[in-house]
Amino acid sequence: MTFSNLDKVGSTLGVALLLSLLALPLVSLQPNRIMPGESLKLLDAASLATLAPLLILLALTSLISLFKTAIPTRMLLTLATLITLMYIVGFSASLLLMEANPLARISLNGGFWLAFFWLVLLITDATIKLALGPLSRLALVALIMGSLLLLLASGHWDSLSLLQEYHNQINFWDQAVRHLQLALGSIVPAVLIGIPLGVRCHRSARLKAALFPVLNILQTIPSLAMFGLLMIPLSMLATGYPILAELGIRGIGAAPAVIALFFYSLLPIVSNTALGFDQIDASVRDAATGMGMSHNQRLWQLEFPLALPVILTGLRVVVTMNIGLVAVAALVGGGGFGTYIFQGLGQTATDLVLLGAVPTLILAFLFAMVIDTLIALQRGNKA
Repeated sequence: MTFSNLDKVGSTLGVALLLSLLALPLVSLQPNRIMPGESLKLLDAASLATLAPLLILLALTSLISLFKTAIPTRMLLTLATLITLMYIVGFSASLLLMEANPLARISLNGGFWLAFFWLVLLITDATIKLALGPLSRLALVALIMGSLLLLLASGHWDSLSLLQEYHNQINFWDQAVRHLQLALGSIVPAVLIGIPLGVRCHRSARLKAALFPVLNILQTIPSLAMFGLLMIPLSMLATGYPILAELGIRGIGAAPAVIALFFYSLLPIVSNTALGFDQIDASVRDAATGMGMSHNQRLWQLEFPLALPVILTGLRVVVTMNIGLVAVAALVGGGGFGTYIFQGLGQTATDLVLLGAVPTLILAFLFAMVIDTLIALQRGNKA
């Protein structure tokens, strides 16, 4: 092998993976749910016989990541390393708790989270180098998520504090549905209003000059301030019109969250719609007019399909942003995964915080991945 065959990105990630797993604590053995405990590195968390498969895969993955060749093999080894790491962590947690007191907890430490991050980056790097199509990338994500869900459903991770927090929350899936309702429920009206506004802004420079500064100001208001500003008028409306309170329009709860997220969603959708229509070549419109297409035919059969990838890019920004902002809405009684984040912060229970934060990140990633696939397919890139 020559230096020209060295993969700078792969080698950097491979070294970072080794350092994270071998030099940093993998898990923590806590005496109870809240108090900090003893940090254990990988080699302290289980016996060498237990760790042998992981260590072998780890060495092979790091070695093959040094070079630009054998990318498919690198992909398979990285996937195998990821699944084996998940399995070993669950197995070692069960062994450690056998000799601990009944209140003891095993929490994931920085070494695990960093190693998981580097492995995901290695998979992403291999995906890029293999030039996988959008559907193939989506299938790969589905395979990884399916494998991890099967591992969790098997109960293999039940000894970990994160899963114990999950089992203690009887309404976890209700909060998941609530999170999606708030995030996506605000997007529907934003799309119905924002796309026509974007088209009008494309056609009217005066409307664009008047509307965009207002939307920019709305976008710069911090989320907590926005929720607070909406609480007062909504409370007054609920007091003055009890029927609105019965419909759920109050100063706290879902109403201020949905309205605030609607305001935040407008700018990306309106601006990307206007940009998408602005980028259409004038000669294409002239050709469509010359072919006898009416105004509505040209809009729906030509202009909108050509602008759709840019519009979807704005939608991607909105979806990922809203999924994150819904977590803050828990402070005004909105519900969702943010409930666990703020409960965990109040109780200094790190794993309860993670129970809210990790699903939020996963939801944002999955929705972004699906929309990216739609954008790629719309642009004609096929798997």
